[in-house]
Amino acid sequence: MCGLAAVARLDGQNLGPEADVLLKDLADILRHRGPDEQEMLRNGPVGLAFTRLSLVDPTGGSQPLVSDDGNLVLIANGEVYNHKELAARLPSDVKLKTGSDCEVLLYLYRQHGLDFLRDVRGMFAVILWDRTKGQLVLARDRFGIKPLYFHRNNERIVLSSEIKGLFADPQTPRRFAWEEALAVPALAAAPRFSAPQMCTWFEGVESVPAATILRIDLHGGRTTRHRYWEMPVVADESATVESFTERYSDLLRESVKECATADTELGLFLSGGIDSSSVLALALSQVDEIHTFTVLAGGTRVNGDVEHSYGLARELGVHNHQVVFPPDHVPTPEEWTRLLWLTETPMTGPEVYYKHELHRFARAERPELRGMLLGAASDEFNGGYSDEFGGDWDTFLANLAGMDRETLLDQRSVLRHWWPGGASFLSDQVLGDLRDRAGTDAYRAYLESEYRKVQQYNVWHEDRTAAGSGIEARVPFLDHRLVELTAAIPERLRPRLLWDKRILRDAMRSVLPQRIAERPKGPFFYGSGTNHAYRMLVQLMRSNDQELVERALAAPGADTYLNGQAIRQQLAGLGNGDTDSASVELLMRVVNMGLLAEMVAQPPCLEEMSAGSRRSALQAGQDPVATTEELFAPDRAYDPGLVPVPAEEVLLLTDGEGMWYLTDRGQIEFVLEQETPILSVLRLMDGRSTLAEILGKAGLALDDVRSELDTLFEHQLLCSAK
Repeated sequence: MCGLAAVARLDGQNLGPEADVLLKDLADILRHRGPDEQEMLRNGPVGLAFTRLSLVDPTGGSQPLVSDDGNLVLIANGEVYNHKELAARLPSDVKLKTGSDCEVLLYLYRQHGLDFLRDVRGMFAVILWDRTKGQLVLARDRFGIKPLYFHRNNERIVLSSEIKGLFADPQTPRRFAWEEALAVPALAAAPRFSAPQMCTWFEGVESVPAATILRIDLHGGRTTRHRYWEMPVVADESATVESFTERYSDLLRESVKECATADTELGLFLSGGIDSSSVLALALSQVDEIHTFTVLAGGTRVNGDVEHSYGLARELGVHNHQVVFPPDHVPTPEEWTRLLWLTETPMTGPEVYYKHELHRFARAERPELRGMLLGAASDEFNGGYSDEFGGDWDTFLANLAGMDRETLLDQRSVLRHWWPGGASFLSDQVLGDLRDRAGTDAYRAYLESEYRKVQQYNVWHEDRTAAGSGIEARVPFLDHRLVELTAAIPERLRPRLLWDKRILRDAMRSVLPQRIAERPKGPFFYGSGTNHAYRMLVQLMRSNDQELVERALAAPGADTYLNGQAIRQQLAGLGNGDTDSASVELLMRVVNMGLLAEMVAQPPCLEEMSAGSRRSALQAGQDPVATTEELFAPDRAYDPGLVPVPAEEVLLLTDGEGMWYLTDRGQIEFVLEQETPILSVLRLMDGRSTLAEILGKAGLALDDVRSELDTLFEHQLLCSAK
């Protein structure tokens, strides 16, 4: 993981000495990405700046890398996992000068031109200067794991691994892109598929697309785009469930082996779920020692992450650091704005904050650690969210089809008045011209949406939160061979292999304990215990007389796009913040937009912003569940004699097909599935039975529904009978 920056003339002229100041500023801004080394080069029309984090060949892998004839110059961020295999295929007269995994890219380009990344496995962002042709070649890996942004005009282009670097250039606009940001469905948690184009959140800033090579002529700026990879569309109809599972197992083993290869220490984020546990179990065949890191917070204690990660680490004989976030812990406004400036995205929330703090702890605890293995991006391509859309595969597909039509109708607004009441009257063909794919396969549309979502959110924040501590995040599940395999599963086998990640669970049966392989999906902090994280956000937004909210509302553009009165009222109505309502995170995203608009107008120096004191962890060998029982004891006490009843005008309704709705004054507040424990409690409330009696009839313990009860009482949807 390194920092890349460049400036190049596009009008045939050479850079002057004044470019050295800009290159130095770029390198300084990106120092956190590469604290081990800093190099700069200016020659003719091109200037390059490189900050290095050493994971492979620490002593001999400096950049820029130059070909043996001096015609090609390259800087790269990331890892080429199969560099030895690729080097073995080069012509016999090529002699590599370093042990760097990226040097092979020079000669692949010389040999294959724009097809030079066809066989490369890894994660990378590349800036290559072809002196002979007078061209700049920019490229990113298939999933955009490693970032690369630019601003250009008719005279020059400026590039940087992080957006904040571009603001060192006085010609780059310093404005938040309000309209583009507000149009991103994921930002508002809208039930839509991801937007086709990446949003960079800032005006005048572009991103080199994933799986794409941009070739820019330095004598006029003419740009050509070469897409070198697409997700396969042809299904493998001849394969069986068993052959898919076996192939998946083999590929995952290979991917983890490659990601766990480094000349420095690696760590791993462990939740105790199937994803991170699989990576850990497979990595142990590659490394002698590995330290794992787990969030110990109210939410992760309730959802089982704490217990399962601790148990698995003991069983496998690895170090597990349970990093504690006490119930009263709230980041300061300065700590939050620093995190926001580091991540450069308004989608910064609890998940991003927790991971950032884990990286900080890991680097301080293990100073030689340079890379972190993650279980990220398994859900997106293995069917990890399937059961969240419905109770079976057919319901899942029906819901996907509805999202697909909603997404397309957004693009053809003249038809929207037919939705949803008259939706069945409209044919798929009426929307067909808006699709950039053949057919109406809703799962295929979903897969493509997840591919875009991974770029806009997952790998974006995974890169920044790691980079902030000089760590490289490695993502074995984003080996393109794994994604190609699951994309090729034919429709007839999808219910068997892609419902609740069955392909991964079956592939890991011989590797993991059954309780881990079959553990139900538990999102990082969503679900049971979400109220702990949302309480933190509410208290953060209220800190220092609502400092962050008021700063956001005073930011450039906020008076045009934000309703300050509604924002203040929403925050005031959240009680003590002990809520599961997703409106808390949406409110935080709105505030984040304003804060980014404020900061970009006068960009702060990241190194001068305080990240606060780092979290502490339990002592080795301490049982986290038992040790923290008192620390995370529930705040609300429930008298067994309490007679809970719905508040006035609160109704429990059903559609007769297994879905239940809790409404208040005619508005749906919560949607409850048939098997939800809290639904059993609500249905047994008769105005006479005590809570203890209701729990006894339902066969439940108080802890089974405590979080939901807390939320319902907090929202005043439940009260005590007079």
